[in-house]
Order: sequence, then C-alpha cells, then structure tokens
Amino acid sequence: MIRRMPFKLALFLSIAAAVFKDRADLVAENVALRHQLSCLIHRGPRPKLRPVDRVFWVLLSRLWSGWRESLAFVKPATVLAWHQKGEEAKLSSGSSGGGRVGRVFLLGSFASSPLIPIEVRRLIIQMAEMNVGWGAPRIHGELLKLGIEISEITVSRYMPKRPTPAGSRQRWATFLRNHLHEILAVDFAVVPTATFGILYVFFVLSLDRRRVLHFNVTRHPTAEWTAQQVVEACAFDLPGRFLIRDNDKIYGMKFRNRVDGLGLRQIRTAFRSPWQNGFAERWIGSLRRDCLDHVIAISERQLRSVIRSYVEYYHDDRTHLGLEKDSPKERSIEPREMGEVVAFPRVGGLHHRYSRERQRAA
Repeated sequence: MIRRMPFKLALFLSIAAAVFKDRADLVAENVALRHQLSCLIHRGPRPKLRPVDRVFWVLLSRLWSGWRESLAFVKPATVLAWHQKGEEAKLSSGSSGGGRVGRVFLLGSFASSPLIPIEVRRLIIQMAEMNVGWGAPRIHGELLKLGIEISEITVSRYMPKRPTPAGSRQRWATFLRNHLHEILAVDFAVVPTATFGILYVFFVLSLDRRRVLHFNVTRHPTAEWTAQQVVEACAFDLPGRFLIRDNDKIYGMKFRNRVDGLGLRQIRTAFRSPWQNGFAERWIGSLRRDCLDHVIAISERQLRSVIRSYVEYYHDDRTHLGLEKDSPKERSIEPREMGEVVAFPRVGGLHHRYSRERQRAA
C-alpha cells in the first residue's frame, strides 16, 4: 500500500527545489500560479476561461518548458489542443487569398464573427427589401457573383426580419386563440385502485369555457368505447369543429371513422408534445391535485361518483385564471349588503363554495 508523503517533508523538498531553480523558471512559475489563483478567486472554483486566458497558456507553453507542472485547472492536453487549433486557423486564413476579411483568429477558437463592412450590410438589407421572397441562400449567391466573400450564416444574421405573411401557416398558439370557441380536447387520465389495478378516465373538454362535456370510467378502454364517449358528448348539439387528441393507438381507424361522421376535424398533436394539448393536460392536473390525490379509488362506480362531484364543483364554483378568475358557469358578484360570508362544502369537504348568507335560503 502506497503511503502519502508527509506534508512537512513535501514542503521541505519543494523549498529545496526552488533554491536550485533558475530565476527565469521561478518567475514563470510564479506568474502561472498567480494567474490560476486570480481565476479561482474572481470566477469561482470552476472558472470559465476567457480568450485571453487561453492565449496566455498557449504562449506560456511555447516559452517555458515546465508549464505542465504548474497547470492545475485544465489538463495539459487541452492547452495543446488550443495551440493546434490556432495553427490550423492561421494556415486557413493565410490561404484565403490574402487581405484581411475579418478579425484575426489567434491561437485558438477565441475570435468572434468577422467584421463585415457597412456597405455589405446595407447591400444585404437592400437586396432583402427590394426582392420578394429572397432568403439568405439567394442573397448569398448574388454576393458571391459580386466578388464578396461572405458566409451564408453571416448573410442571414444581417437580413431584416420580415413579419409573418397573413396567408402563412398559423402558429399553434395563434390557432388555439382564434378557434378557442370551437375546439374540443380529449384525453385519458390513469387512476390506480386500492387493489393495485388501473382505471381509465376519459373526458371531452370544451376549451371555450373549460367545460367538461362528458366523462366516463372503464377498466378496459377500446376504440369503440372511446368513440362512443365522443358521440355522447355531442349527442344533442355539435359543440365545436375541431377535436385535439394525441397519437395513442386507441384512436385507431374505428375511432377516426366514427368521429369523422360527427363532422369533427381531428387534429393530432406532434410526437412527444403534450403541451399542444395543454388544456386537457391542465385539467388532468387539476383533477389530481384537487381530488384524486386525496381519494383512494375502489371501483368504477365509486370513482365515477367522486369525479362527478368534482366536475360539478369545477363548473359551478371553482375560479380559473384563464377565465379572468371566473368559473366555467359564470358566477355573479355578491355585494357585501347581501350578508355574511358562509362556506358550503364541496367534493366531500375537500373544497368549499363561499357565498353570502342570503344565498343559503335559496
């Protein structure tokens, strides 16, 4: 087993080595250690190196042979890699035809983007504004034909930002905002039971006022059963034009054919993008936090009764940030003259509805 050298002995040996060292080596070692100490003091235990720090160590490695022993916060191979990148950049810049086309890439990848003359920047903006549909590739090609050596990425950086055309594809948030009053959303919530089974809660949500048009509970959901729930939600009136759903296999051909027969246009969310069905996901979260996390599911009948009680509270009493602090079924403001505030239990006492005392008789 290897034993560590005692601290006093190590200190004595380091002092003895310093006595016999050359003065130039001592100065170089002092500078290297002071530089690292300054980085640790001012930038924390894991300092982020700046371009000037890299240049310092590349130069030090070329001027002092003992730089490896004094280097602590990076590996010597890292400094050698900086040096190699600097040499490659120097060779590539020297073979580009002469003349200065940008900032010097000195001793590593430290330089920022090239300096583009103001005339070239103005020409890029002029080309973009005077030619309909010209993007960065087209403008870059024209500049090359004019003898202007510049990258396509740089061209795109200096191009003016154009507003989105009216006829272009709507963004998802814009689509939801424009068609909120005619969109339905469907999804499943999974509920474990007391006997370690699984119950599935399917619901149809209207996004306009966050109303749950229909829900049901089952142990074994099928495409036929799921489609029937949508049909029951739209039994008396078609409450929307669009139906948002995910890509679950249960929404197969049988489901699609039956829902298409209702006149609903089905919109599938992107793969692994639950945020696109955010209203349904938020309702599931509210159902869990407000109700299911405080109840143990025993059977389909019991769970259906609990959720029905919560949906009534959700519609009639619960205020929503997205509805400007109103409930799906609008609640009227009760002035103070109507009496004292009284709490009425909801969802088995998990929540309460607060109303003025006069409302109790009604």
